[in-house]
Amino acid sequence: MKTIALFGTSADPPTAGHQTILVWLSHHYDQVAVWASDNPFKSHQTPLEHRAAMLQLLIDDIYPPRRNIHLYPELSNPRALITVEQARKRWRSAALTLVVGADLVAQLPRWYRIDDLLRQVKLLVVPRSGYGITEADLQPLRQMGARVAIADLTVPGVSSTAYREEGDPEIVTPPVEAYIHREHLYECQDAPQRNLLTRLRHGS
Repeated sequence: MKTIALFGTSADPPTAGHQTILVWLSHHYDQVAVWASDNPFKSHQTPLEHRAAMLQLLIDDIYPPRRNIHLYPELSNPRALITVEQARKRWRSAALTLVVGADLVAQLPRWYRIDDLLRQVKLLVVPRSGYGITEADLQPLRQMGARVAIADLTVPGVSSTAYREEGDPEIVTPPVEAYIHREHLYECQDAPQRNLLTRLRHGS
């Protein structure tokens, strides 16, 4: 059976950490479906179309290229259940895994129709700096019927929030940084911009 990882992210902006996750997923699943989404528990500064464009740049910048990672803007919905239902229509016979960050584990039981969601997908929790996750933390989800695992990978300790607040170009990839400056997306754009041509390309 074909395995598909469903990875929606706020991507405000997408970071080198997101790229690491995508590469890892591409080695563990037949296909990785990516989209930028609005999280009802968060406020966003950047229009969705810009976040989707930056995600595509992030995917295109992976080297060597991973041909099984694709952007699906049509899957974007604040309700994960609606996203999964749309994915199920597209991939009727596939095994779907919903990828979530460790920072979302505590809020998952409050998600819209979480019981229905957990019946349709497996969960993969991705570690995140500052958010320790143990099997005990996952027990409430398992009691709700979740089939959940923790991804065995190390993600760089960078965050979209840190970029918005500090503008550190090492947090994002060069194409994403160039897009941010070109579109004037964040206040940190006014900080001195490093020479993008001399920066090392992020390896994957």
